[in-house]
Amino acid sequence: MGYVNEAAIKRKLGIPNFRNLSKDKVLKLAAAMPGMATEVRLKLIEQFPAFKDLGKANIDAVKEAHKSTLAANENSQNHFYKASQDQRDALQADLDRDDLSWAQREALHDRLDQNVRRVGEKDSENKQFLGAGMKLVATAGAAALALSVVYVGGKIAEASENGSEESQ
Repeated sequence: MGYVNEAAIKRKLGIPNFRNLSKDKVLKLAAAMPGMATEVRLKLIEQFPAFKDLGKANIDAVKEAHKSTLAANENSQNHFYKASQDQRDALQADLDRDDLSWAQREALHDRLDQNVRRVGEKDSENKQFLGAGMKLVATAGAAALALSVVYVGGKIAEASENGSEESQ
C-alpha cells in the first residue's frame, strides 16, 4: 500500500484524527500496517498505545454477545424440544386407544414421523448456527491476535531502530 505519512492513512480510513478511530476501522488500520513505512508505523503506535487493549475489548464484547446468544439459543431449543416431546406423548396416548381404525393409526404414525423429522431438522439447524457462532468467535480471536502481533512487532521495530541509532 505504501502509506508514507499519517495523513494518507487518515484519508484512507476516512477519519480526521486517530482519536476518531472506531473499532471497525482498527482492523483496516492493522491490515494497512504491513504496507506502511516503519517510521509511520511507529508514530501510529505512539499515538495509539491502547491498540492492544481495544483489540481485547473487542474480543470480550464478542465473547459476551456469543454467550448471551448461546443462552437464548439453548432456551429456544429447550422450548422446541419440550413442545415436540409433548406432541409425541399426546400422539402416543392416542395410539394406545383400542377404538382406532387402521387409517387413524396410520395418520397418527405419519404425524409422529413428521414430528421426529422436525426435531432432526431443528438439531441440524442448531448445529449450523453453533458452527457459525464459533467461526465468528474464532475470527474475532484471530483479529485480536493479529492486532497484538502488529502492536508487538511495532514495539520490536522501535526498539531495534533505537538500538541501531545508539550504535551509530
